Amino acid sequence: MNPALNTALSPGLRLILARQVRAGLAALLAGCLSPAVLAQPAPANWPVKPVRVVVPLAAGSAVDNAARIVLQKVGDALGQTFTIENQPGASGLIGAERVARAAPDGYVLGGFNDSIMTMLPHMEPKPAWDILRDFTPITLAATIDWGLVVGSQTRLNTVGDLIARAKANPGDIDFGSGGNGSPQHIGMALLAARAGITLTHVPYKGASQAAVGVAGGEVAAALQGIATVYSLVRAGKLRLIGVATRTRLGAFPDTPTLAESGLPGFEFNSWFTLMGPHALPRPIVTTLRNEVVRALADPTVREKLVAQGLTPQGSTPEELAQATQAQLTRYGELMRQMGL
Repeated sequence: MNPALNTALSPGLRLILARQVRAGLAALLAGCLSPAVLAQPAPANWPVKPVRVVVPLAAGSAVDNAARIVLQKVGDALGQTFTIENQPGASGLIGAERVARAAPDGYVLGGFNDSIMTMLPHMEPKPAWDILRDFTPITLAATIDWGLVVGSQTRLNTVGDLIARAKANPGDIDFGSGGNGSPQHIGMALLAARAGITLTHVPYKGASQAAVGVAGGEVAAALQGIATVYSLVRAGKLRLIGVATRTRLGAFPDTPTLAESGLPGFEFNSWFTLMGPHALPRPIVTTLRNEVVRALADPTVREKLVAQGLTPQGSTPEELAQATQAQLTRYGELMRQMGL
């Protein structure tokens, strides 16, 4: 497995993934990248027109920011525009369905996070699509660092302050998310469970709206992708009180990790992945993956990503398929345990 990808995954996920690999993932790969799919030829001179990339999340979200940075470079290399089309709604279900139903010709792709791929399927009793059946994995382009933010006007200056107040007044602290089943929802539920506290969930229509809600004092806190809240933190409208990474971030060296702040071992991140509809021809998959990897190697692209709490990756389609299956299993178990 890609060493960088392996390092970016949480220890629990790496263990699950290793077990899945040892157990054999031939059936998964057969469904995602079957011989019939691989045998399909790429359209001549693809791409000959602009490519639409559906991001089922609001503009300004971490995935949206990452997609715009990376795919502009990819478009330049291929001589075509890669247009980002934000289609938020139902925590990503609507936009993902659009990609699943698109023609497999390489002109409609999806820029997804792992919530859409591996959390929502456990929240929706009858989803209109199956992440393992209806999509073609292309690459895990970047992982997204996360942090806990509060409004600058609040008296909650540390993670310890938040935990102490929540223990003294169960349910008194509310937190914003991008919707039920969003990574902001799941991540904060995991944090609350680890800290032994009760928080009140307030779902918004998207992660960006939730961040603005915290800044405006509508809710007290949020666990968010750094890329989503970066500008608000720098502008002094949000206070970053902890990062959900293994070590402190270079962009915020004075902000402690959540593990340092009373939650030993707590880590949380998310993905920016490029996916296509089922049966996307292998030549197109290979071209896209290779161009994304080239873009990620560009110093300017890397600098922009890292500055916003994004870690470049560039997995193979097979590695993304394996990680998706492992993450799907992991979150299914966790969400059942939490009663979500």
